[in-house]
Amino acid sequence: MTSLEWSQCSAVESVPGKRSGAWVFRDTRTPVSVVFDNLEVGATVSEIMEWFHLSNEQVSAVIEFAARSLDNLPDNRTGDSHTLR
Repeated sequence: MTSLEWSQCSAVESVPGKRSGAWVFRDTRTPVSVVFDNLEVGATVSEIMEWFHLSNEQVSAVIEFAARSLDNLPDNRTGDSHTLR
């Protein structure tokens, strides 16, 4: 599984000693993973924003960053980049 380079996303931060250095939304203790974990089980963006006190801008930023990051992953079968659409 490919790991995203979250340091390139301005909406998040990793601070040693804060959530064991996990990537969290900037100025919060909320891990970025809560967005993807909850979307995976059927939660809506609105529910995630309400449950974790996040703004639409924060949630949108991490989803868009993840989508852009995955857009040009190498295709393991050919070595070529591909676009997910």
